[in-house]
Amino acid sequence: MRRFLFQLILLVAGAAPLLGQVVEPAKGQVTAHVNLVQTDHSSRPFADKARVVIWLTSIDDPTPHLVSGKNDHRYQMVQQNKRFEPSLLVVPVGTTVDFPNKDPWFHNVFSLYQGKRFDLGLYQAGSVHAVRFDKPGASYIFCNIHPQMSAVVLAVDSAYYGISDPEGRVAVTNVPAGRYRMHLWYQGSSQKVLDNLQREVTVTAGKHDLGTVQVLANAPSQVAHKNKYGQDYDRDESNPTY
Repeated sequence: MRRFLFQLILLVAGAAPLLGQVVEPAKGQVTAHVNLVQTDHSSRPFADKARVVIWLTSIDDPTPHLVSGKNDHRYQMVQQNKRFEPSLLVVPVGTTVDFPNKDPWFHNVFSLYQGKRFDLGLYQAGSVHAVRFDKPGASYIFCNIHPQMSAVVLAVDSAYYGISDPEGRVAVTNVPAGRYRMHLWYQGSSQKVLDNLQREVTVTAGKHDLGTVQVLANAPSQVAHKNKYGQDYDRDESNPTY
């Protein structure tokens, strides 16, 4: 009996360092190659296959995991050289995005056409304003002073997403094992086309290749827009203030 109790004590002592430790689930990588094809029935592929977004939402746990206000990671869409950089930013729903002005002139960032609606007003060089994107969807971002400035913030209900490069390669990394639904977004594609491309994906440890995903789309073009008052741009940009 004493020998048994001694062995039991040794067993418990050996397991003690493991108590309280959380075992991380196995994680995998999902890869794909997207092929953008013209919708004019010519089946002509796009030379540039960048800016296709793929993200995964859990089927086993369908509750969206929103970003808390204490999230340490900060996202930025910089105003520089009269451009938004990056011009496409993908963030999890609930993320706050900073809009710093790094130009030596004023900007007025706004989004009133789709997605998150906001108007940051006129602000000068060195200033930073922020917006929280609390609903999923694409928000088209413009400047009320410079009509050539446009960008998109895509808020997705997932932390697992990737953006294709010019060759069409896209990877979604560090995805916990489980069942997911794959979603896609591309500015030149209709919602019907994108919905038809959804599929179920099972992720395990290691790499899971989805193969080639063909996406029908229109040729990329700048979104036609008015200023924030619904009027044509008439600002005289010869003024150095702007």
